[in-house]
Amino acid sequence: MPINSFENYPMSWKPEKSRLKKPYYLAIAEALSHDIALGILLPNTKLPPQRELADFLDLNFTTITRAYKNCELRGVIYTIRGSGTFVSPNAARTVTISADNYTGNSIDLAFVASFEECNELIASQLPNLLKNRYLPELLNYNEPTGMRHQKLAGISWMREFGIEATIDTMAIVSGAQNALLITLLALFEPGSKIAVDIYTYPNFIELAKLLHIQLVAIPGDDEGMLAEQLDNQCELQNIKGAFFMPSCANPTTIVISNQRRKDLCAVIKKNNLVVIEDDSYSFLFERREHLENPAFFTRLPETTVYICGTSKSICSGLRVAYIVFPKKIADKIFQAIFNSNVKTSSFTAEIITQLILTGEAGKIVLAKKNLAREANCLFFKYFSLPNEQQAQLSFFRWLPIANYDNIGELENLFLRNGIRVFHSSIFLSSRKSEQQFLRVALSGTSSLLQLEKGLKILQQIVQLR
Repeated sequence: MPINSFENYPMSWKPEKSRLKKPYYLAIAEALSHDIALGILLPNTKLPPQRELADFLDLNFTTITRAYKNCELRGVIYTIRGSGTFVSPNAARTVTISADNYTGNSIDLAFVASFEECNELIASQLPNLLKNRYLPELLNYNEPTGMRHQKLAGISWMREFGIEATIDTMAIVSGAQNALLITLLALFEPGSKIAVDIYTYPNFIELAKLLHIQLVAIPGDDEGMLAEQLDNQCELQNIKGAFFMPSCANPTTIVISNQRRKDLCAVIKKNNLVVIEDDSYSFLFERREHLENPAFFTRLPETTVYICGTSKSICSGLRVAYIVFPKKIADKIFQAIFNSNVKTSSFTAEIITQLILTGEAGKIVLAKKNLAREANCLFFKYFSLPNEQQAQLSFFRWLPIANYDNIGELENLFLRNGIRVFHSSIFLSSRKSEQQFLRVALSGTSSLLQLEKGLKILQQIVQLR
């Protein structure tokens, strides 16, 4: 044992040396992942420096480096240069948000649905679709990226958001989540680093974890991600991409300002980053607003993949989204589409297409915006928010609360009182945040009356704590 042994030195993690078998780097990685999964190592725990752990285990420093790197690729730890290595916030649990995560009878203020009562407007149109002359062509493997007339309808739909696309540089896929998976499969490799907001879309966190892609949390303010912070991290780390939800970030509801988009574009160009732009909430804004505050794709069409989901704007159950990309990466995108799901159902894509062409989709959007307006009015009847809450209309709200040590106990308290709501911890992409929040879904209850009942309960609990 070396003279400077850490045998009796207090360390946050000490694996049992006797249980480690060759190859040692893999055994250490497995042991570390195991203790994180069991909750022995809590989120954001600072891990021993590599040299200390190497000395403790009587192993080469490079062995520990390799073990830590393996765990980084698994998404269970992250490193901040100059500060150390830490347990990832969501390493021990899945943060994927799905309606299947919950089967209770409480009022659901957690899952952001799509004002599903609007589906009646779609159901009434289905008999007409079954008479469609295209019907036999909708039932085969042909046109894996979408039929020509379906693509043209999608191009017309996105033009309202200021997006100009061609049939050669867009595809129809199975929802925005599928579009994110396709983009990651096509353009990023295991170990690649993508810049995200500190609080970001949890299903994107899970996709990155699944594909061993590392997320780098970049601080922001009420105008969005800070461009200078992104630039600083690009200098420190080999960041390959950046992920944005610019029209209404999930979960914070922040709308990235025009000036901030300009500043971020300058950094993106300087560092040659790929932009993943999930703009599924763009329908909440008027065309004029999109022209005044253009999308990243409009500013950087050669480096941006633009995603326009219809699950929130038209229908969640049909799982249709449009993905727009630079021509130079078209082959990679098409290959990823085939490898991930062969093709999106032409039948469901046709329903969305006909709703767009007949003008019914516009009526659905208007109905949902009206419901969102009423739901937001109910929210602000019971809660006030700081000025940085940007989106005028949103399907959810980001509510600051007092800090709690036991988040699981808080969520159980809500359930015992008949409501379900998500704590901000599941949205953390990396480091711990000093402020805690609740993401309050406004679009998942069966009625506005039920929503108001849930908001009343939430207000009583928050005020008492």
